[in-house]
Amino acid sequence: MLHTFAVYVDNKPGVLNRVASLVRRRAFNIESLTVGHTESAGVSRMTVVVDTDEYGARRLEAHLYKLVPVRRVDNITAAPSIARDLALIKVAATGEARTHVMQLVDVYRARIIDVSPESLVIETTGTEDKIDSLLEVLRPYGVMEMARTGRVAMARGTGTDKTAQRSQGAAGPAGDLSSGSV
Repeated sequence: MLHTFAVYVDNKPGVLNRVASLVRRRAFNIESLTVGHTESAGVSRMTVVVDTDEYGARRLEAHLYKLVPVRRVDNITAAPSIARDLALIKVAATGEARTHVMQLVDVYRARIIDVSPESLVIETTGTEDKIDSLLEVLRPYGVMEMARTGRVAMARGTGTDKTAQRSQGAAGPAGDLSSGSV
């Protein structure tokens, strides 16, 4: 089963390598890994998707907390959450094929972000299934190049119980991200 973790880390050189190495050493395969800045200065958020069972997910979460640059780990697999991927797809499109591709792009609520005489570059966001489906209908036209971000996910609503604890000043693994507590 795929497990999705939101891992908040210090934005320092080498942190990505430390997290990826920890996952590798525990013999888990990373299905998807995305990293970006958060609303707190100096803190990055990693969305890590790992294929493991429930026991392996709990073990991985515990090991992640042991890393010094890790501030918080949320396993959002079972939580109500929103997950999206971003894909850029370059498709060969000239003449009448260009019109067909443009119609498909509209159906999938994607956008054409670059036009050249021989190709179109399409930007799309959505679930992995939606992007896979768009790719399948574009393949007959000739997919020249593709780049995907991997899953980015966030819990719905105001957050987990950890968020409520943080707003009440509770310490521990769910402590305030801006305070630097682990």
